[in-house]
Amino acid sequence: MTAHPAPPPARDGRLGVGVVGAGRVGAVLGSALRAAGHAVVGASGVSEDSRERIEQLLPGVPRLDVPEVVRRAELVLLAVPDDALPDLVAGLAATGAWQAGQLVVHTAGRFGTGVLAPAAAAGAIGLAVHPAMTFTGTSVDLARLVGSSMAVTAPPVVLPVAQALVIEMGAEPVVVPEAARAAYHAGLAHAANHLVTVLAQARQVLAEAGVEAPAALLGPLARAALDEALRAGDLALTGPVARGDAGTLAEHVAALAAVDARRPDGEAVLPAYRALSRATVLRALAQRRLAPAAADALLGALDERPPGSADADPRGRG
Repeated sequence: MTAHPAPPPARDGRLGVGVVGAGRVGAVLGSALRAAGHAVVGASGVSEDSRERIEQLLPGVPRLDVPEVVRRAELVLLAVPDDALPDLVAGLAATGAWQAGQLVVHTAGRFGTGVLAPAAAAGAIGLAVHPAMTFTGTSVDLARLVGSSMAVTAPPVVLPVAQALVIEMGAEPVVVPEAARAAYHAGLAHAANHLVTVLAQARQVLAEAGVEAPAALLGPLARAALDEALRAGDLALTGPVARGDAGTLAEHVAALAAVDARRPDGEAVLPAYRALSRATVLRALAQRRLAPAAADALLGALDERPPGSADADPRGRG
């Protein structure tokens, strides 16, 4: 095992930051830490996009291989895909790369600090910091960070360190327990990633309906719905489910089935529409915003079974 010298102590709270993975997240967070007064001592990235991000967001920072970035840094920022993180941390531990007292910060949403155990065994200090934000990998993201939130997970004794780093980057720290990281990340992905899919499908359907500028039509509606949902939660619901309009849902199902049948790539919108409509009905029923009979009619309109074959309760009770 090769031993490396410990990084030099920070002066005036400034740290030498090494960015492992100059993707959309890593390059932006490295730039934010640099703007806060820390020195970025190296960044790794093999793709052409990563090299461009280093040049644009971290000008003057040397592009190095991963072991050299880790060797130089007091704070190592691991901004790699979630599935790659465990093997990366373990692999660096096997080569003796981690250093006692070194801060190791990863940005993977689903993991807490347990994934950094191999680094901690070498005396490094593990922190999990996940920005609740979508990234473009450009300077636009730096402005978006201001006032956004980042989930922090760390042992109690070093939790203030993680919180301070988040505040330095202009964001608000939100403490998430280790055991809750997967659920936390699923909630974010459900909101942000699936919103992209829903809006893309909606644009597709509107284009099929002959609308020339679907985004212009959807923009004000989607923004208003988002604002109201964040303000009022389920009370913001409007549309056929809120009205108990089973006939409209049945027409939607028929129309979307026809749209799907015309798609040359086989991509179907109807299954997602059915699943989300069903979830919406059940939430409204649970909150007593729909009478049971109205909910049954709505679920029946969404039912995939042909008429006459309904031998089970549409609410899933058997």
